[in-house]
Amino acid sequence: MKRLTSILTAAGLVALAACANENTAAPPAAPATTTAATDTPAVPATPAAPATPAVAATPATPATPAVPATPATPAVSSLSVTPNGDVTVGKAPPDFTTKASNGQAVHLTELKGKPVVVYFYPKDETPGCTKEACSFRDSFDKLSKKGVVLIGVSADTDESHRAFADHQKLPFLLVSDPNGELAKAYGVPFKDGYSGRQTFVIGADGNVKKIYRKVDVTVHAQEVGKDVGA
Repeated sequence: MKRLTSILTAAGLVALAACANENTAAPPAAPATTTAATDTPAVPATPAAPATPAVAATPATPATPAVPATPATPAVSSLSVTPNGDVTVGKAPPDFTTKASNGQAVHLTELKGKPVVVYFYPKDETPGCTKEACSFRDSFDKLSKKGVVLIGVSADTDESHRAFADHQKLPFLLVSDPNGELAKAYGVPFKDGYSGRQTFVIGADGNVKKIYRKVDVTVHAQEVGKDVGA
């Protein structure tokens, strides 16, 4: 009987323990929280900008027609010539008034009473003309003692004459005859802006004493010196 009681007691204890275990069991796990997918909708792509239409090429500006060249204006000169027909020995030569390149006024008839030598030459600073001018320069002292007025004439400008006189140390007058007016009045050839090489020796009486239609520049100054007694 005691054994049965022990068995029952043990069985009751087991049942109580089981019951206690039931009452202290961990609470059931909370159901898992499920988060619904919340994908952000994709941003639509920005449409491509339309291509800029090509700019049409600017048509080329037509070339400006060339302006025709202005005809050369004849050189202005202070020269005034009074023709006197053909120039011959024993006769008064054509009168003229002008300003020499150094600014000195020249009037041929007012030089009466003095021997005057008017020599025409082609161009300043050329070999033959330079030799002739320098020969007159070297003889100038003798010519001056006889009162001779020496006048060189060419188509060169006054500026060119001044440069020529300064460079070669020429002590006499140089006159510009740009259009050949004076040369033609004395019967001196004038072509393409150049006068021929000729010389006129005018006596103190105002008449032509000697004419050189051909000139040798190597001896010309000496020839003229003899003509005026220098």
